[in-house]
Amino acid sequence: MNIYSKTLEKTSTTKRGTRQLTGGITLLMLLAGTASAETNTISGSDTTWVLVSAALVLLMTPALGFFYGGMVRRKNVIAIITQCFIIIALISLQWAFIGFTLSFGPDAGHLGLIGGLDWSGLKNVGLAPNPDYSSTIPFLLFMIFQAMFAIITPALIIGSFADRMKLPSFMAFILAWATFVYAPIAHWMWGTGGWLKNLGALDFAGGTVVHMSAGISALAAALIIGKRSELNSGTDMRPHDITMVILGAGLLWFGWFGFNAGSALGANGLAVQAFVVTNMAGAAATVSWMAVSWLHNKKPSSMGIVTGAVCGLAAVTPASGYISVMASIAIGAIAGVVCYLAVVIMKTWTRIDDALDVFACHGIGGTLGVLLTGVFAQKLINPAGADGLLAGSASLMTSQLIAVLAVIAYSFIGTVVILKLIDVFMGLRVRKEEEVIGLDLVQYGEEAYPDMEIPS
Repeated sequence: MNIYSKTLEKTSTTKRGTRQLTGGITLLMLLAGTASAETNTISGSDTTWVLVSAALVLLMTPALGFFYGGMVRRKNVIAIITQCFIIIALISLQWAFIGFTLSFGPDAGHLGLIGGLDWSGLKNVGLAPNPDYSSTIPFLLFMIFQAMFAIITPALIIGSFADRMKLPSFMAFILAWATFVYAPIAHWMWGTGGWLKNLGALDFAGGTVVHMSAGISALAAALIIGKRSELNSGTDMRPHDITMVILGAGLLWFGWFGFNAGSALGANGLAVQAFVVTNMAGAAATVSWMAVSWLHNKKPSSMGIVTGAVCGLAAVTPASGYISVMASIAIGAIAGVVCYLAVVIMKTWTRIDDALDVFACHGIGGTLGVLLTGVFAQKLINPAGADGLLAGSASLMTSQLIAVLAVIAYSFIGTVVILKLIDVFMGLRVRKEEEVIGLDLVQYGEEAYPDMEIPS
């Protein structure tokens, strides 16, 4: 073969390779374009993280059942754990039919107060992203992630009226509260067009929407329902299983990573920041609660120590996407001390029987966290947020104060109205003799420990 023939063959081979390479690139581009058109910029990693986070947040509700279940007496442990499980089912259905659209639907009347009914029954809530809420995950995934928040929030309240509410009345309360209290507050703070959101108030993962609304409503519930009949009667009211409380607290801490870091709605640096500050705030509150209770009572309480952790986690929730690690430690340390003092004051200076300290932990902890967001927030951490007092701006604190006052007033009044109506039509409390027997036998015909001879 002469040089000319070799050159022709080489040129032909090169052209074939070039055509094959060009064709391959073109095919990949077409496939990529097809994928992009089909998924509309859905990110696999973001979708995976939010799926996992939704599962973590769901775990928090049965974990709360264990946390609360260990605190009550053994004759009521089935009742309170089962209430948590019932809430998962009830609110899942309520959220699909009406809860989601009231919380996140297009603003009704452009007043920023409530979502419209455009997405009732999850109409138009599909696999394509919704850029108003997240452009990299399916809108249906955003819906179910938010459903887990809607589930655990009313579950927090039940600790305030533990041992004494009728089962049908409990179910009516949960459905009414989720519809008429939770959904409007969620829309105010998180919904497109919500008035607190437009005002510039910040709540990354639920300080106002979850912890404040539940904690303030718990206070209202304790006032309206009244004290447990056996309280201050000489009956042993001690928690029946502290190991169960510790297990529940540990599972809550684990699930809280989905709660806060999942609210970044993506596998990104903001999720990492929220994950780390969540852990540090919980740790700081654990230590500060332990220290102050040790000084006060001469011994640290194991149940108190884990309760301190929960208070720190609640306090950092609204700030978790906007603050530094050192700020989260400060928030946790403050929350441990303040919430401990709130528990002591509630139990010794008032006659309010908030059985499991929901107001002191979540109401006070959540409020503290919302206000401290106005102190520690930095746009350097999250450009979508705002600068707080320490970053040289006072406007965020003004917005946070307005949000706190609005949520306190609406949660309290709304809860009182709902409970008063239920009391008129159904009655709220079981009879005194049923309360003495215990809700497990009265409502479910079961005992948690039927063969164990231990105090009730």
